[in-house]
Amino acid sequence: MHSGISSVGVLGGGLMGTGIAETAARAGYQVPVFEPVAGSRPTSRARLEKSVGRAVKAGKISPAEQESMLMRVRYVGEIAELGASEVVIEAVVEDADVKLEYFRRLGERVEDDALLASNTSSIPIAGLASVVRNPERVLGLHFFSPAPVMPLVEVVSALGTSEQTVERAAAFVRSLGKTPIATKDRSGFIVNMLLIPYLMAAVRMLEEGFATREHIDAGMKLGCGHPMGPLALCDFIGLDVLYAICDSLYDEFKRPEYAPPPLLKRMLVTGWLGRKSGRGFYEYDDGATRRLSAVAAEL
Repeated sequence: MHSGISSVGVLGGGLMGTGIAETAARAGYQVPVFEPVAGSRPTSRARLEKSVGRAVKAGKISPAEQESMLMRVRYVGEIAELGASEVVIEAVVEDADVKLEYFRRLGERVEDDALLASNTSSIPIAGLASVVRNPERVLGLHFFSPAPVMPLVEVVSALGTSEQTVERAAAFVRSLGKTPIATKDRSGFIVNMLLIPYLMAAVRMLEEGFATREHIDAGMKLGCGHPMGPLALCDFIGLDVLYAICDSLYDEFKRPEYAPPPLLKRMLVTGWLGRKSGRGFYEYDDGATRRLSAVAAEL
């Protein structure tokens, strides 16, 4: 663990929040987790236990390590219980107004020298920092899904983020066994600014009937050595998440390659969000592909 940090608070118990909590617990930190929706806390805990169980089966950790990791993660009933943590990472829904309200509340409850980080993939860090005392300690720590597995974290500095904050955050990321990369506070940061045009080009290609989803995905897997095709990756990320990132990127840069294609919007209103809803560009049964969906034909 990094000197001076013993507790890492996590705000949000969804897929990313749970993964970040597991990552911090694996590194030996105490991890209080505040999931605002009380009814979702058992789901988050079950997700955590399932993920840690898979790590045991894969031989990555021992049963004794599994037990101690799970003991380090504690679900709390009030946001104030994150106040003693030296690092607090927000991972709630990708909505600027929601995040701003939680940053206001965090700013009133955590110590003045605690790092306050958002896992946002597209929302400006400067706006979140503006509602917090000592905004120089606010930054982005953008983890990638699944957080316990993916080795990268984007360290996002706003205009007012201090160099000391960036250095502390990078050291913290390394203590998790991850690689930090530094980026400025622009929508999409490094990875999504490069990734989104590629993914949206694949969606447009399908939408226009240029090629089938099978051939689009096979082309990038077999032709470029990608582990997953772009449409399968869209499903994995979540079409609602991608749509929000597209909106943020287009709002900031006004470039057509960032605009979400009409097909994506139609899929969202139909409830096809990707793997997490059981259907996106493909259909899923317990996380495995059951059969290909006829998205273009049906929409």
